[in-house]
Amino acid sequence: MTGKTEELFLAGGCLWGVQEFVRHLPGVVSTEAGRANGSSKDTSGDYDGYAECVRTAFDPRQTSVGRLMDHLFEIIDPYSLNKQGPDEGEKYRTGLYSRDAVHLEAARKHIEAREDAHRIALEVLPLTNYVKSDEEHQDRLTLHPDDKCHIPRELLLKYRIN
Repeated sequence: MTGKTEELFLAGGCLWGVQEFVRHLPGVVSTEAGRANGSSKDTSGDYDGYAECVRTAFDPRQTSVGRLMDHLFEIIDPYSLNKQGPDEGEKYRTGLYSRDAVHLEAARKHIEAREDAHRIALEVLPLTNYVKSDEEHQDRLTLHPDDKCHIPRELLLKYRIN
């Protein structure tokens, strides 16, 4: 592929399912499981304050921040704070993080355009730090499709071409 890709960090609860879902979306070039915006510099333990997320490289000619947000909203409860499915805690919060102020503005406008905007718990913030997850967490549901996930299987399969 030629052309410029852009990058977002999408948090939607447990990163296994989010990565499996996002990697098949139209316009997504690559994904990587990781953690964003933590308060601890030591990531060898509990990833203090980090949100589980998926580093998402996308082709802006094929998709947009708004379309990616619409897809994210398919798999999350946007009104839930620090909880998705059975997973609870700060690391399971929902969010969109970026190093690009244009992405953040587009995300905020996208939320503001919704009639339920005042109820949305998804945070939209600049990316302050990011840590790639270990190999065990990369493409987890591709390698282990029977592992449990908060996202219904029919949604995980929705955008698969093959």
